Amino acid sequence: MFRRVAIIGGGAAAATLLSELLERASAQPLQLDWFTGDGAPARGVAYGTMSERHLLNVRAASMSMFAGRPRGFLDFVQRDDPAVAGTDFLPRRRYGDYLESEVARALQHGKTRGHHINIIPFAVDALVPERDGVTVIHGEESHQADAAVLALGALPPQPLPGVGAAALASGRYVVDPWPLLAGAAELQPPPRKVVLIGLGLTAVDVLLELSVQWPQAEFVAISRHGSLPEAHLPAAAAPSGDGAELVEAMRDAPEIRRWMRLLREAIAQEGTEWRAVVDSLRPHLPALWAELSPEQRARFMRHARWAWERVRHRMPPQVCEAIAALERDGRLQRQCGRVHAVELAGDALQLTVGHAGATRTLDADLVIQTVGLETDLRRCNHQLLSQLLTNAHIAPDPLGLGVQADSDGHLCDGERYWPNLFAIGSLLRGTLWESTAMPEIRQQARHLADQLLGG
Repeated sequence: MFRRVAIIGGGAAAATLLSELLERASAQPLQLDWFTGDGAPARGVAYGTMSERHLLNVRAASMSMFAGRPRGFLDFVQRDDPAVAGTDFLPRRRYGDYLESEVARALQHGKTRGHHINIIPFAVDALVPERDGVTVIHGEESHQADAAVLALGALPPQPLPGVGAAALASGRYVVDPWPLLAGAAELQPPPRKVVLIGLGLTAVDVLLELSVQWPQAEFVAISRHGSLPEAHLPAAAAPSGDGAELVEAMRDAPEIRRWMRLLREAIAQEGTEWRAVVDSLRPHLPALWAELSPEQRARFMRHARWAWERVRHRMPPQVCEAIAALERDGRLQRQCGRVHAVELAGDALQLTVGHAGATRTLDADLVIQTVGLETDLRRCNHQLLSQLLTNAHIAPDPLGLGVQADSDGHLCDGERYWPNLFAIGSLLRGTLWESTAMPEIRQQARHLADQLLGG
């Protein structure tokens, strides 16, 4: 058993693990140091938005914080509004309220059991893992722990290659859209022509908010294929069986081209809605990802990732309609292409975009980077991760998908797995692939709590 545990990160993954640990019976009291950083504890970036337009992309009935209490979130919101249905897509701020409520309840429960919980509103500057413990350093202070868990969530986004220094210095190129969304109403004069680089769910959030805050603005969104995420059906559809036959066929032939053919055949043969087939695979995705060779994983990232992401991570129906209305009104134009360069040109920015062997230029008052989650440790600007990499305590995933780790979350220094240094959430994407959504994070938290208390 690890009695002294440091949890590093202030978002939903950290909050879920903390709550799991405090919910359990343990042989002796725990000492938990929770380093939350400078944000709102539990909410993180994902659930820190206060906009009613930013909805969960999962129905309310599937968003419990705990694997053992599947109705947790639904019960929470129905106490205030009994009319809420389990099939509803609710504002993300309500999920942040739920996380805060559950953490407060867990902290009180933990205190009554004699656990000592120290909430430290600072980021960790350095970690020194050893075989018998971990030293946690922030500022001039250090803490000793038996084990430490990195629950860092989204890493700081970095500018795309080709973005000029003058463009960045001008303030007209926005690397992180979330501070902009929080203060969009104060930006004067509001921009008239806005270009988004990326067309995933982050872009959708940006479009929903800024199209209202800046009613005169027109938007151009550029991505490799110019495709938006697919939408959920208005009514929930049950998964297509347990997916066992399809999963077995995929395991027999762990090759991306073959897998794509099997998926198309499964949808065509059963005559089912494609979303049900995709959803039936979800519980099996970590095991399937583990079957792929490094070469096949790289092939997936090059050729199939974009297609998988848009069918796996879907928009609520009402969000889909709002984006479609922007297109019908002529306020949103989607374009295919790769942005090769962004340079300052007078009082505007000029983008150089390539597609189908040709290049074109595009002018904008404001360019917003909306390419989604940053997971590449090799290019991120994160003090703690940079220190761990520099000192060879951890190793980056070769495809830029977080850290090298085993399926239990033990981090690897490139040669061995640490017995007392773990990760949870998005840092494990290279190991588990599915590792960013709440249904997966709660399972990870439950499993990791078992290891920490039984280790």
